[in-house]
Amino acid sequence: MSVLILIHSARNLITASFIQRNDIMGGDSGGVGLSPIPVSPVMDLSSNITLQGANISTPITIHSNSSSTDKDATPALDKIEKPAQSSLNTLGENSSGVDVPKENKKPEIPTPRPRWSSAVDQEMLYARSQIENAPLLKNDHELYAPLYRNVSRFKRSYELMEETLKVYVYKEGQRPILHEPVLKGIYASEGWFMKQLEANKQFVTKDSRKAHLFYLPFSSRMLEETLYVQNSHNHKNLIQYLRNYVNLISAKHNFWNRTEGADHFLVACHDWAPAETRIIMANCIRALCNSDVKEGFVFGKDVALPETYVLSPQNPLRAIGGKPASQRSILAFFAGRMHGYLRPILLHHWENKDPDMKIFGQMPMVKGKGKGKGKGKRKGKMDYIQHMKSSKYCICAKGYEVNSPRVVEAIFYECVPVIISDNFVPPFFEILNWESFAVFVLEKDIPNLKNILLSISEKRYRRMQMRVKKVQQHFLWHPQPVKYDIFHMLLHSIWYNRVFLARAR
Repeated sequence: MSVLILIHSARNLITASFIQRNDIMGGDSGGVGLSPIPVSPVMDLSSNITLQGANISTPITIHSNSSSTDKDATPALDKIEKPAQSSLNTLGENSSGVDVPKENKKPEIPTPRPRWSSAVDQEMLYARSQIENAPLLKNDHELYAPLYRNVSRFKRSYELMEETLKVYVYKEGQRPILHEPVLKGIYASEGWFMKQLEANKQFVTKDSRKAHLFYLPFSSRMLEETLYVQNSHNHKNLIQYLRNYVNLISAKHNFWNRTEGADHFLVACHDWAPAETRIIMANCIRALCNSDVKEGFVFGKDVALPETYVLSPQNPLRAIGGKPASQRSILAFFAGRMHGYLRPILLHHWENKDPDMKIFGQMPMVKGKGKGKGKGKRKGKMDYIQHMKSSKYCICAKGYEVNSPRVVEAIFYECVPVIISDNFVPPFFEILNWESFAVFVLEKDIPNLKNILLSISEKRYRRMQMRVKKVQQHFLWHPQPVKYDIFHMLLHSIWYNRVFLARAR
């Protein structure tokens, strides 16, 4: 089966036609190959999705214009220079996407050739060969094959990462922007990764000659919190700070200069991170929550970072799980602030329109129950969680940007995600077969949302919900990393993209 992909970045236009499944992570070597993602109105696995795609001293703290507990994206800055529009279309027989030119070649992402040779280059090329020729995997007790584009290649790639990968973490830079992880709120992913990588003894090396990857340990949240001038709508000073940091490390070390940053990576969850890093860190692998190909996310190089809303850093798994599929009485649920253009459309069609569709703005607050100190207190957040635990489908509608913490929240509470965000690249997209456990609805099909969900048979829903529970392990933060958790999955996606972009001298 062929897949048509158009990748149009700000720097170049790359058109690729009919890329075979074996070309992208999968093939016949066990598991599920690259199949189209379902969109409305057709709800079977043959339908499709369209993705439209220095002075480093600690600065004076200036109050931010957004709260760290805000559950949605912050609006884009007026003066952020945006790249040319780009798109990534995955088309098939029933696609609603536009036609694109046909050209019989694979897409290529320009990667600088190393200025001098290193043994790690050959190690990366060897790893690529091993992944491409992965042995057939059968009945793995840890990995459920339908969740993956190709379970055999993923397994082999993960094994090679565990055996081979070494990461050098820069020590330069001062707190709070560098080396200070934020572990709570909607930007927690970048903080948890920073904390767990810097403490890791398996992957981190102090010998730069052995490093396959170099980590830039800054917090996009703390960059905004520390430097952004409230209501200025200007973040040039934030960009300059990052430029100064790159100038510092490139002057002090030769690692950056060898590949022009192509073997470096960053992990950033703030909405502004794509614009802030797209020039000075253009060659780096960027793990971004705001994974919008229309705004410069480079498919095949950059990595979609899961946006995880951590309520309790002491217990990140608190309240995990939900009701069994047979006890989920609500067809579909959404609640959230009216950020962006899409959510008002969703509420216009479905708020208070249908008892099966629990679609709200902000959740109605309810009084707390019980005796003592908590009696009479408002507990709207807990009501929100109980709605997710009791719903068959959880609506993940974009806010100001394409990403939303609801995608991971749905998986956390074992609710089938319904993603309404045309430009969104889902987390770990190069590995996971998202159409096996999630529903994608085009923004234009919001008026038909209930019919789309009802067209999914009960048998298929039960299968998808079971797969949500199985894929959940990949989206969980643990106090100490465990195999196949979100820390390892994120590191693997960065490793995987680097392996397939690596070049020898």
